[in-house]
This record gives sequence, structure tokens and C-alpha cells, in this order.
Amino acid sequence: MRILSMSLIAAALLVGCQDDPAPTPADSGVPQQDSGVALQDSGVPEDDAGTDAGTPEDPLPSGPPVPQGPPNVPEFQPAFPGQTRVPAIQTKTALQVTEIASGFRNPWAIAFLPDQRMLVTEKATGSLYIVTQQGAKSPAIKGLPAVDARGQGGLLDVEVGPDYAQSGLIYWTYSEPRQGGNGLAVARARLVDGAQPAVEGVQVIFRMMPTLESTLHSGGRMVFTPDGKLFVTLGERSILEGRVQAQDVKSHFGKIVRINPDGSVPQDNPYLGNPQAKPEIWSIGHRNVLAAALDSQNRLWTVEMGPQGGDEVNRPEAGKDYGWPTIGYGEEYSGAPIHQSTQAPGMEQPVYYWDPVIAPSGMTIYSGTLFPEWKDDMFVGALAGQALVRLMVRNDRVVGEEHLLKNLNARIREVVQGPEGALYLLTDATNGKLLKVTPK
Repeated sequence: MRILSMSLIAAALLVGCQDDPAPTPADSGVPQQDSGVALQDSGVPEDDAGTDAGTPEDPLPSGPPVPQGPPNVPEFQPAFPGQTRVPAIQTKTALQVTEIASGFRNPWAIAFLPDQRMLVTEKATGSLYIVTQQGAKSPAIKGLPAVDARGQGGLLDVEVGPDYAQSGLIYWTYSEPRQGGNGLAVARARLVDGAQPAVEGVQVIFRMMPTLESTLHSGGRMVFTPDGKLFVTLGERSILEGRVQAQDVKSHFGKIVRINPDGSVPQDNPYLGNPQAKPEIWSIGHRNVLAAALDSQNRLWTVEMGPQGGDEVNRPEAGKDYGWPTIGYGEEYSGAPIHQSTQAPGMEQPVYYWDPVIAPSGMTIYSGTLFPEWKDDMFVGALAGQALVRLMVRNDRVVGEEHLLKNLNARIREVVQGPEGALYLLTDATNGKLLKVTPK
């Protein structure tokens, strides 16, 4: 393992998918331009800035926000104070970043096995690995189904089943190639450990429907709840044919769904009384949710990619509509308008939004003891923003923001809290890295 001192390491997007482009072959962490769209300034400076956040008993942060570029849609004003550009804060604890392993081709997700080894997905190749804390990487796990790895597809999230000690089951999301197109699928299987690990008894427990030919906006994050239910985030496929289905309960596009671990539908799901609706649906009106986590009250929070402007933090509740594409705070990549307004009856406001975007992917809400000052703070990976974004949340409102690890110059794809309270990150690159963040 290689240790990088913080003294050394202290949005162009494709048309229709500028928010989550592939990195350049040179592995610079800069979004790739293959559509002629000009690079957009991430709006974030090289150095962190801000004031001390303190503890929940201290006064709330005050002062200027994290410096960033001008908004893409300046005529759209926040619906309430603190919905965007809250005061900058600064972590007091010195950080140490340790490189555990490298050589991953666009890694996407981390999940911890009971012995603190990690499952790591490799989006571009559809491969899944077991990685030790010392950085030893297993051969690719055998037995996974084929993936459609074009664009934003591939092998995405992975989770260890809540009953893993008894069942050995692991779960993963992937872009499934199908007749007439593709769609996100959730599969599970028993992990067979050993020198050549494998999975046995693969079951596909959920399929996003309808099938559509698109390489964009699959979603794909999973979150298990303490009562054994499974949330899965689903994108609206970006292209117009999919976008217009984000609020249509007959379609899975642009939804968060909630299922049982075997794929069956929980009997308290909000749309069970509607015979026209997909019964798995939990909430509607989402664009492309690539970040999801539970808070200390076991409530779901998500961070959603906006278009040009309008990345959103939401707390999705059963049966509610989060507005896409009717309302929002962004615009088309061409500069053309998407929304006539930022508000509409029956549609929820985001808790927080960014304009310009950070391109969020991966999140955790901190509950460990290694960093007491981070208690209950939200950490979000930023792709275009090339940072680990920390949000201080009090009473369900964001009150402070910090952009950490800017000097890594890396697209942060995933952030997970480890069993010991460290943060584990994946960088999105052709030579992606698995990093560990601890107090220095």
C-alpha cells in the first residue's frame, strides 16, 4: 500500500449524458469529449476554503459558500434559504489517504464482506473482485451474467445480503443486454470463496421495464434497510422516449423501487392500490440517481444527477413525485430550457441542489468514531467536481459544504464507510484506484 500525505494531495458531458462521461484514456480524470461539447468549468477551486464546522451544539456555519462558477440558469432562484450555496466549512482533522489497490478499469462500487475484505465491481469489463485490506486482488469472480458495458452501462453496484452469514448471498446491479435493447437488472447469487471465487445459483430478481435501446441513465444504486427491504435507484434512460416516462407509474424509468430480497413486492408499497402502476415503485420523477444511503433514522437519502445545472439531494418518501422533467434547476446541454418553473403543485423540492453541477456518484452518511466532527455528515463522490463533497446536515437541511481531496485530481465514483470508520473511495479512471481515508 502507498500512503499519500495530504500535504502532497491536500462539466463536460456528452450530449444527453454529460453528467457521467467516461474518463480519458490518459486517465487524467477529465471527462471525455466525444460529442464536440465544450468542457464546462466544475466551478470548484483547487484549495478547500471555509470556516470550522464545529459540533451540532456550536453555532451553524456562516460566511461565503465554496467558490464555484456562475449558475447556468441564474433566473432560477432557490425555493428557500439554504437550498444551494450554503456556507463553506473546513474539516479540522488532518487526513491521510492510503492507496490500497489500483489497476481497476472504471471501478464502480464497494461492499464489505464480514472479514473486512471488499467486493469491488469493474463497470467497463463486468468483472467483480475480492480485495483484501492489504491490496491483494482475487481473480475475477466467475459465473456473473454478461453485461452491456456501453456508455453508462456495465456492472454497477454490489451489496452483501443482510443474511450473508447464513445464505452467502450477494446482490449486484448491471445493464442487461436484451432483445430490442437493454435495461437495469438486479441479480443475486451465493458467493463461493476460494483461490478462484465464483457465484452459484444466479437469480435475476428485478428487471427495469420497458426495455429500451439506450446506453445512458441506468441508475443502479442499492440500499438494504434494517427490515430487509431493498431500494434500487433507476434512471430515465436520458433519451426523450425514456425521459417522458419519469412520472409515468406504468414505467420503471426515473423511479426508486422497493422490493424484498427475493424480488417480491412489499405489501406496504405505495402504489399497490393502483392497478396501472408498477407495484415495485416507491417514488417517481427522478432523473438519474447514482447515490443513495440511509441516515441514523434509517431514512433513505439520494443524490441525483441534474442536466446542465440542478444536481439534487433528496429524501425520497413513499408515493411522492420529485418533479423530473417538469420542474428542476437546470437546462439542456445546448442551453435550451427544460423547465418553465422550479416549482409545481404536488411535486417535491430538493433538499439541496448544485448549479453548476458536481456530477454526484456514491454516498455515505457518516456514523463512525474515527472522525467525531463528521458525525451524521453526508459524503458524496463528485465526478465532474473531482472531489469528495462533505455536506453538514442539521434538521434535514444542508447547512455547510466542503470539497475535500481536490488535489487528487480524480473523479470520485464511490464512497463507503468501512467497519472501522474509515472512508473508502473508488476513482473513476482506466487505472482506477481503491483509496482509504483515515485521520493522519
